[in-house]
Amino acid sequence: SANSYSADLVQLYRESRLEDPRVLMAFSRAQAGREREREALGALLPQVSANTSFNRTSRDDEIRREQYNNDRYALSLSQHLYNKEAWERYQKFKELAKQGEFESTDAQAEATIELAQRYFVALASDDELELVMAERRATQKNLDRVNALYSRQMAMVTDVLDLKARVDALAAQEVEARNQVRLSREALAELVGRPVSERLSRIREDVELRVPSGSLESWTERALAASPALKAQQSGVSAANAALREARGGHYPSVSLGLSAQRSDVGYDNTLAPRTDTYVATLGVQIPLYSGGSTSARVRALYNDQSTAEQQFEGVRRQILKETTSAYLSIQASVEKVKASRNALESAEQSSVAAEKGFRFGVVNAVDVLTSVQNEYKARRDLLKSQYDFINGLLSLNRWAGGLSETSIENVNQWLAQNNDEARALERKTTE
Repeated sequence: SANSYSADLVQLYRESRLEDPRVLMAFSRAQAGREREREALGALLPQVSANTSFNRTSRDDEIRREQYNNDRYALSLSQHLYNKEAWERYQKFKELAKQGEFESTDAQAEATIELAQRYFVALASDDELELVMAERRATQKNLDRVNALYSRQMAMVTDVLDLKARVDALAAQEVEARNQVRLSREALAELVGRPVSERLSRIREDVELRVPSGSLESWTERALAASPALKAQQSGVSAANAALREARGGHYPSVSLGLSAQRSDVGYDNTLAPRTDTYVATLGVQIPLYSGGSTSARVRALYNDQSTAEQQFEGVRRQILKETTSAYLSIQASVEKVKASRNALESAEQSSVAAEKGFRFGVVNAVDVLTSVQNEYKARRDLLKSQYDFINGLLSLNRWAGGLSETSIENVNQWLAQNNDEARALERKTTE
């Protein structure tokens, strides 16, 4: 049943969103960051607590013995009026939450790029197997023809041996190609969480690949402005600055307001007392004087953490410039390579046909035919590889520019054959 339908890039992309552990881990980390931000915010809001106690007391003395019940109810509220440490801690976790969200987005984009790369590696493995089998069939046909001529003493033994050696070499390549097909499918299965045994949709022959609009400078500017990886590092720098301010806040005084209300009939030593209602308002001021130098040491350590975060930001910025430039230039080169490879394939096909005709008329020898066949299938490999390189480069460019999404995958998916009949039409040339 696996041969009755095919899987395309969008289908595997949607499956991997639900099954790829890296995507799920990134989402969980982002969710945890949001909850830690809410936790830090809670420390700035009023803290309200209520408590109550019920006592049963038995008291004996020289005069009398008595038993009685008493109880106490209390409600208290406290609120920071000024606490630099708590405020900067909230700012730190707010930036860390943003960093987690950007890292989650970047992790999803990275997982998408790897899925696409593995998809086209699997396609390339299928292509290699089919091309090796087709080249082997074509070479075997020529070998049979030369053997027939040799039996009539119309061909040289060296031609027979050359063709036979090539057939044997292709048989060994076919074994390796089958192994690579299995390995590439296992690599896909790792991301989607299930065996991928169905056919993969191929690139249509009528697709015209073009360099995306915009100059290299505009793409690098877009990447520096929108890349989630760079935004994550920016939030990391902001979080490091907030952590440094939080540590410095240990030298600042703090002011808090406390309100409490209590109703109790419990006296000294749990004696029964008249019921009283007590209301207290407290304004507390705490001034740190000396903590053994730990606050200053923490400030110095966090200053170095801030410097580390800034260098990480600079490193990612340079990486984005490099990767964006590399992807853009790779796309340009791939477009030219696709055009050149198509022309080379047409020429190689014509050369192969001419060589076979020349061989039948005795103009060329079997080695020339073998060389023309090799050139033809090499041109086919180069054409397919240049198409895959173009798509991978395009997705990579969008990833670093912050524009990689499901829509990007759907746009690429439109270049793939949408049904088996169309896919088989693309394979017809290798089976003829």
